[in-house]
Amino acid sequence: MTPPAFSLVGLRFENIDKRYGGLLALRAVSLTIQPGECVVLAGRNGSGKTTLLRIAARLARPSRGTMSFSGQFSGEEAAAIRPGFVAHATMVYDELTAEENLLLFSRLQNVPQPGNRVEALLHEVGLSDRRSSLVRTFSRGMRQRVAIARALLHEPSVLLLDEPATGLDPQGVSWLAEAIRRLRDSGRTILMSLHGESEISSLGTRAIRLDAGSVAADTRTGATFRSILTFADA
Repeated sequence: MTPPAFSLVGLRFENIDKRYGGLLALRAVSLTIQPGECVVLAGRNGSGKTTLLRIAARLARPSRGTMSFSGQFSGEEAAAIRPGFVAHATMVYDELTAEENLLLFSRLQNVPQPGNRVEALLHEVGLSDRRSSLVRTFSRGMRQRVAIARALLHEPSVLLLDEPATGLDPQGVSWLAEAIRRLRDSGRTILMSLHGESEISSLGTRAIRLDAGSVAADTRTGATFRSILTFADA
């Protein structure tokens, strides 16, 4: 059983540690992300941002502590929540077309009426006229658009974005900012890692900075957006 689209879902990280061999990537991270928040996750490279996002996406397990979803749903529904995740790597198939990639992933995720959903998303990300082109012919920014469309296929209530503007030109960044604005305003919960102040970071309702795997600053506890983002970009 899956929760209904647009259900309000939050995230809770409780005393999370994550080790990779002798490296402690996350240290006692405890955070509550309220349903509907749009949170900017900042920090220098190696601060633990990607690791935290992978744990939220259920692609990695914490070495200690728990990650859970919160909201008005049963335990069975909570277990079925599938966040939309856009990683550094686009994770799309070069030898398939844009349309074939999205149809494949929509069927893997049991998306209802996959043809209609894929058509709508190709239009939304501005790739309708390249739907039949092989992804290997795409620019980095175009591949990123396919990856974002893939993350939205199942209309997730939680969206996790790891440096989503990577490879996008200024026009693409503006498109992404408007897409995130619509998703935020629809009530989805968004957690996105970014570097510095930008058109996209201005959409955040909250900012958190990680430093050496620990929470170093949070606008919820008095830090300012500028101090968090400027420090992370230094």
